[in-house]
Amino acid sequence: MSTTATASQRRGRGGRERILAAAAQLFATQGINATGMEQVAEEAPVSKRTLYAHFRTKNDLVIAHLQGLVLSSATLESVLTREDIPPRERILKLFDRPAADTAPVRGCPFIDAAAEFPDPQSAVHSYACEQKLRMVQLIAALVTELGCREPVALAEQLATLADGAASRAMVLGEADYGRHARAAAEVLLEQALPGTT
Repeated sequence: MSTTATASQRRGRGGRERILAAAAQLFATQGINATGMEQVAEEAPVSKRTLYAHFRTKNDLVIAHLQGLVLSSATLESVLTREDIPPRERILKLFDRPAADTAPVRGCPFIDAAAEFPDPQSAVHSYACEQKLRMVQLIAALVTELGCREPVALAEQLATLADGAASRAMVLGEADYGRHARAAAEVLLEQALPGTT
């Protein structure tokens, strides 16, 4: 969006949504810490007063951004809750190539946020941690449904593969990197699930 917004755009409704959309775009392209609140206000476009009325601190904005990703099912983990796909396939979809319109490859937003807020006591790091633990719980529930006798251990292994693949895909700029982790996940599932070996 142009930084030369008209006064009517700045006064219009939907300021919160514009702020979150601008933040999402800026966080993805330049990182969270490199993005200033003034820049978000300009890009939204909203006044700084409006920005701070919706988000008192940058931490509040970052957490709202991450919560929005969860609610919009725009995260890797969202496939795990899809009931239209069998449990084993949901797990393996963690390793699918992202949709073509998501270039460049960004990896996991929770890992990215935790890396930019390394203090485990920070609200952003804590929220990212909660989401990564939730991912393990979702996988554990699926492998339990499939008959796994040690679901938490298997879920941790599969989550580690998914997170590692997402991180390497981002670093290498290779959207299809998950194919390597998928092959390993298939072996883990075959070994851990009854009747598949």
